[in-house]
Amino acid sequence: MKIVFNRQALINTMSPLMCAVGSRGTNPITEYLNVKTDAENGVVLTTYDLEKAVRTSAEGNVYEDGNYCVNAVKFLQTLKLMDGDDVTLEINDRLEAFVRSGRAHYKLCALSGDDFPVIPAVQTGEGFEISAKQLKKMIAKTEYAMGINDQRPVLNGAFFKIGGGELLIVACDSFKLAKCRAKVEIRTLSGKNDEFKYILPQRTVSELLKMLPDGDDDKVIFNLSHKNMICTFEGISFFSRLIEGEYIDYDRIILTTHRIHAVIDRNMLLSALERASVVTEEKVPGSTKPPITCEFEGNLLKLSASSSAGVSYDEIETEHEGEDITISFNNRNLMESVRACGSEKMRMDLSTPLNSVNIIPLGEEDGGEEVFFIMPVRTRR
Repeated sequence: MKIVFNRQALINTMSPLMCAVGSRGTNPITEYLNVKTDAENGVVLTTYDLEKAVRTSAEGNVYEDGNYCVNAVKFLQTLKLMDGDDVTLEINDRLEAFVRSGRAHYKLCALSGDDFPVIPAVQTGEGFEISAKQLKKMIAKTEYAMGINDQRPVLNGAFFKIGGGELLIVACDSFKLAKCRAKVEIRTLSGKNDEFKYILPQRTVSELLKMLPDGDDDKVIFNLSHKNMICTFEGISFFSRLIEGEYIDYDRIILTTHRIHAVIDRNMLLSALERASVVTEEKVPGSTKPPITCEFEGNLLKLSASSSAGVSYDEIETEHEGEDITISFNNRNLMESVRACGSEKMRMDLSTPLNSVNIIPLGEEDGGEEVFFIMPVRTRR
């Protein structure tokens, strides 16, 4: 196989592929980039870590066809270190890969493309097309709440529900929950008013957030089967396995009977929490991170935290309705929940120092719904 690429264009093409490169210790072939020439698509590049895969085409002049694999990380590092405008990739029958650009050349080990794992086909005819910008915006508001290595597998990802002209995304890790629902334009691939429910793994959601375009006219197409998903956008095909299981009853978890309400300037609260993080995020061996204590007293919110690193105190004016209350949170969890709330004003709904709290953005009248739920921290009095 012999192909000549524009070096910088190839580097840009390979960037989204790297998210599906396997780590050392797994199947060694997952560390490789599959380079295959195709009469219809030209040069096709694929990475697959057995959970997710990325496939795209690259522009290049093909002098000899072939199907081989090269180590993805080493190949990309080699491309970045070279300084020529063009780069030549040549692989012979002895599985020797030569990379040449300008006066520099490298020799890498290659594998046969027949050894590369086959990506499961998703050809059910079920799926939908949706605005990439709206999807990316909603993922950005919820992805922070996904679980990581939770004992309940369904929490290690985000729940998606599409139907009736609405998109709903829910993420929860037992300590915080984010729920976003919005009106969206949806075109089903079957032409019917189908409803779709699925759970995407945490890593898949995080990579989608990085890769999705955000232009007003950009669309993303999802093809779904019982166990797998492929979404396509801007010439990239992104494959992922789905998490099997029934998602939690999130509406039952979110309390709607709170008696205490406080309207707060979101930016002022976020700034105060960031200042407090100097104290709360201090790593002390053998001890847990201290909480941030929020004392709602009249129309004043008093924020305090103390640790071996020092003491912090701040005050913010609020519009308070209901009795006074003192409640504590993990500062990082509270910061992430407040940061996800994109409006200038937000409302905190509370009941007792041990009950969950809802954070609701104010002033966004688009027919949607956003709720950011957080559990308090029990403290000694």
